[in-house]
Order: sequence, then C-alpha cells, then structure tokens
Amino acid sequence: MIHHSDLLILLDDAEYALRLERLQQALAPVADAMLITDHATLYWLTGRVFAGYAYVPAAAAPLYGLRRCVHLKGPGVAAERKIEDFAVRVAGICPPARRLALETSVASYDAVERYRAAFAAQWEDVSVVAAGPVLRAVRAVKTPRQLQLMRESGRRHEAVYRRIPQLYAPGMTDMELQVEIERTSRLEGCLGQFRIAGDDMELFMGSILTGDNADAPSPYDFAMGGAGMDPSLPVGADGSVIRPGTTVMVDMNGDFTGYMTDMTRTFRLGAIAEEAMRAHEVSRDICRRLAGMGVPGTPARELYDTALAMAREAGLEHCFMGHRQHAGFVGHGLGIEINEAPVIAPRSRDILAEGMCVALEPKFVIPGTGAVGIENTYVVRACGPMECITGAPEEIINLEK
Repeated sequence: MIHHSDLLILLDDAEYALRLERLQQALAPVADAMLITDHATLYWLTGRVFAGYAYVPAAAAPLYGLRRCVHLKGPGVAAERKIEDFAVRVAGICPPARRLALETSVASYDAVERYRAAFAAQWEDVSVVAAGPVLRAVRAVKTPRQLQLMRESGRRHEAVYRRIPQLYAPGMTDMELQVEIERTSRLEGCLGQFRIAGDDMELFMGSILTGDNADAPSPYDFAMGGAGMDPSLPVGADGSVIRPGTTVMVDMNGDFTGYMTDMTRTFRLGAIAEEAMRAHEVSRDICRRLAGMGVPGTPARELYDTALAMAREAGLEHCFMGHRQHAGFVGHGLGIEINEAPVIAPRSRDILAEGMCVALEPKFVIPGTGAVGIENTYVVRACGPMECITGAPEEIINLEK
C-alpha cells in the first residue's frame, strides 16, 4: 500500500491538471519542453519540495527524477541521482526537444551547461530557452486553490498584527519587539520561510524599523532599508530603542500556508510630527485609489504613476518610498515567493489579470520621526476593486498605554 505521504504529487488531480495545463499552454509557443529544478517551481507544480528534476513536455505527461527521498511514488517518477541518467530515461520515452527551456535565472551557469549537455548527448542540437518568462507569467495568475491559501495566510497574518500593541513593553528595542512578533507569528502557524526569488534580496522573517533607522539605505531591493544588526545582513532592525515621538513600521512575514501575504502597519510612541500623520493618510488614500484601478487589463505602470502623482500633489514626493534612498516601485506580485509578477513600477510591462495577487506599499520616510504608511495584499478580481486580504487596522496605533 502506498501512503499519501509517499506520493510525489500532493495536489489533488484537478488542481494538478489545471496547473500543468496552464504551464503547457504557455510553454508550447516557445519551447518543446521545460526542465524544472528550482524548489519553488517544483513546489508550485507538485505541492512538494523535493531534490530532483521535473521534465515537462509541451504536449505530454511530465517525468520526474529523484535525487533524494527516492521512496516517493507516482506516474513518471523514478530515482535518478544524475541528470545524465534522467536524460537517458526521458529520451527513451519522449520525442526530441530541440528547444529546451531551462531556469537560467535561478540555476548557475555550470548547472545550465550540464543540463543542456545531458540532453544534447541524447538528441544533438539542443538549444536553451529561458524558462523564466513562461514561469513568471504562469505563476502570476493564481488558481482558486492558491487564492484560498493566500486568503488563509492573510487571515492568520492579520490575527498576529492585532496582537502587536500587547507585545510592546516600555524600553524595548526594535529587535526585542521583532522577536516577540516572530514568536507570536510562529505560534500562530507561520512557517518562518521567507522565500525570495533572485539574488538581490535577503531577509529573515521580516523587518521592524523605528525612528531614523528607517532612513538608513540598504543594498537590497526592498521598499524600506534599515541598517540591520550586522553587516552580514544590512537591512531592518538595528537595536534602536523605541523612543517617544517616533514610529515603528512593522513589515513581517505572512507565510502560513506556503503562500505568502505581505502586510505593513505603523505604530507610534506618543505624539509624532504632523507631517508623518498626514503622510500616513496619503498612503491609505493611495492604496484605496490603486485598489479601485486594479482591474484586469490595467497596465501595472499606471498604478505606479498614479501613486507618484498623489505623493507629489501632497507635497511628499521627496520622502515617497524612501528619503535618502528611494525604491523604484510601489508594489509587487507575490505567492510562493515574495517577489513575483506583476511589478508595480514606472517601466513595468506587466498587465493586471484576474487571479493575480499584488502587494501595494506606498510608504514615506519622515526624517526625525521614521517610516509611515501601510501595505496590503490584494487579489485582482474580474470586475470592481481589488480584494484586500490583509485586514488589520490601518491607522497609526499608539503603543503608549
């Protein structure tokens, strides 16, 4: 008897078929087949992270090779430690793939060359096609099951944020508060995994910024910076004491289901500068305006242009998306990874489609006070405004009891 836990494919039949169909439809015009090795994409396709390979023809059933966890079973599954062995089995079953899509944006040059050579040894004249654009487009539009998981993450994420005022104690540093939020989040069921695509971002479970640390530039492609606790991870909390007259911006991980939500809320200690209070309300206004614009067919860059125009009209362009260093976007797609398509940026070519999930984060940095603004995760619907799935209170909450 094969137990469910021993099956490679953990998705139900209908969900697996839907994801495979979408992938093959997008793949067929550009390549004969795709080789998948990246953990995030393997999880997207099968519902499981495993060490191995998935070979997806444009018009036939996938084949799977396992380097570890070789006890896993299912159609087309076999143990193959080396890619060369896997290529031999694929060539004995599938027609030649002259155009082979490889994950060139996440695999090393050496790995890509080895994968190409393994299949070229079977078929000759194998050319490499970048798989990234196909995967980016397919993964951007979520299935109903994926949206269900996103909404569940949002619900539990919200529950954690509602408890933050009770976690604060006078004299705390930003890192001490972050640890308490992390503990609460893990007890709520957060997996702790902050999965990021690419090599220009690193983070643990999220970011807490208080006072002028919010104005510290970071080398990473996040909306806000922060000096961090050590030069090895220069982003986020730096150990500053949370002081009266400053803000605390909380941007913490919402991965409770393998699918992430992104949410930012701002807190304060006592009274803060009027400019900061006003900028926070502009952030909320921007989110409402963009949520109303976010219907299928809308160019992502139009959302960015609208956000920037609203910040400029409010006289806050100088501190919009940073002060000493400005982020070049106001939102991003998310799902299995925190930085998926679409990108809400001035040169973005992305077009909103039903089923996309988008985090909007119009933020401001007010020198002497700190960062203000909100971030919500939204679902693009067939008509009407985008659905917000991170519903914690949006006003600046005073931590002073």
